[in-house]
Amino acid sequence: MAVVVRMLLSRILALIPLLLGVILFVFIVMRFAPTDPALAAFDGANATAEQLQQFRAENGLLDPLPLQYVHFVWHLVQGDFGTSVITKQPVGETIATALPLTVQLTLLGLVIALVVSLVLGVTSALFRDRWPDKVIRVVTLAGVAAPAFWVALLLVQWLAVDRGLFPTSGYVSSADSFGGWLNSLTLPAVSLALPVAAQLTRVIRTSMVEELDRDYVRTARGGGLPPVVVVGRNVLRNALVTPLTVLGLRVGYLLGGAVVIETMFALPGMGQNMIQAVKDGDTAKVQGFVITIAIGFVLVNLIVDVLYLIANPRLRSHA
Repeated sequence: MAVVVRMLLSRILALIPLLLGVILFVFIVMRFAPTDPALAAFDGANATAEQLQQFRAENGLLDPLPLQYVHFVWHLVQGDFGTSVITKQPVGETIATALPLTVQLTLLGLVIALVVSLVLGVTSALFRDRWPDKVIRVVTLAGVAAPAFWVALLLVQWLAVDRGLFPTSGYVSSADSFGGWLNSLTLPAVSLALPVAAQLTRVIRTSMVEELDRDYVRTARGGGLPPVVVVGRNVLRNALVTPLTVLGLRVGYLLGGAVVIETMFALPGMGQNMIQAVKDGDTAKVQGFVITIAIGFVLVNLIVDVLYLIANPRLRSHA
């Protein structure tokens, strides 16, 4: 336990400069974007040059960039993501409203991806070089090449438009109806999950094949242990250590893919709000959304690192 705590502290310390770098990158990109926050704030109001200059002075836009960055980071540390120049509302409130939906969509997609990849990956490894393995490898190869938005278009056409099994857009809160919530998120979650499931399936298959070729497996089988016991108790547990590292990156893919999928299905999450903020030239909102997604990606990878350490006793002995 002490080893895990030490590793966790070292990872957190290492993430601080990484987060500062991400924030700096977002800050610089937004400052050099063609969108002028002052013009966005007075959109359609025919503001004078004096009014624009006054807005920039009041919001610190005339300060040197290093000073603006310091002020920006200081406000972030305090939980202040700024104020929208369009709605005049704190960005943090919008994030607090939109983030839960994005998290729900991401977690549901992750569960679907894990279930599908475990079933297909283990099946493919157990039937190595036979027809089930060959079929699964072809399917996963196609899945890896298929982007999430294209999968979403096919699912909408097949399951929503042609058969009417799912809605084409919209969101129902789980507080109102769990069945409606699940129905509204199924197609978006599956669209996100299938490409990730295809990639994880290939990783799990490779890891399982390597584990099945080890000496202890042959010894256990020679000793008369049933294959179910050998695979379930030893092989599967050891084989899943390597896919854990891939899982962290794939969760980041799910978070990023949610931006496009939410827009396609008209889900009021982080993605749709961020796209709308870009259209409106709302710099504060865009910064807040991007930084929140980046922080989520970093935290997920931190959790995966800890799980990897817990699952791999050899790493604990060297830590």
